[in-house]
Amino acid sequence: MKTMKVNILEAKNRLSQLIKSALAGEEVVIANRGEPVVRLVPTESTAGSAAAGNGRAILDWLKSHPVPPYAKRSAREIDQAIEEERASWD
Repeated sequence: MKTMKVNILEAKNRLSQLIKSALAGEEVVIANRGEPVVRLVPTESTAGSAAAGNGRAILDWLKSHPVPPYAKRSAREIDQAIEEERASWD
């Protein structure tokens, strides 16, 4: 696991980014004058959430939640639907 260590001022200025990193599974440690004082971790309800935008988390989620056969479409079908949608814009 990758660890990110930041000081309090930097954490204050980058809080949103640090939260996203923690949600993606990265360990975030906040230090006061170089001494680690706090670790930023996701709550149990969000731990491992694919909503974090982490590519690996999304792929893992998709493996454990496969698309049902009736909802699967080929690349050709998807491309055709995109082209039809674009054509309707004109």
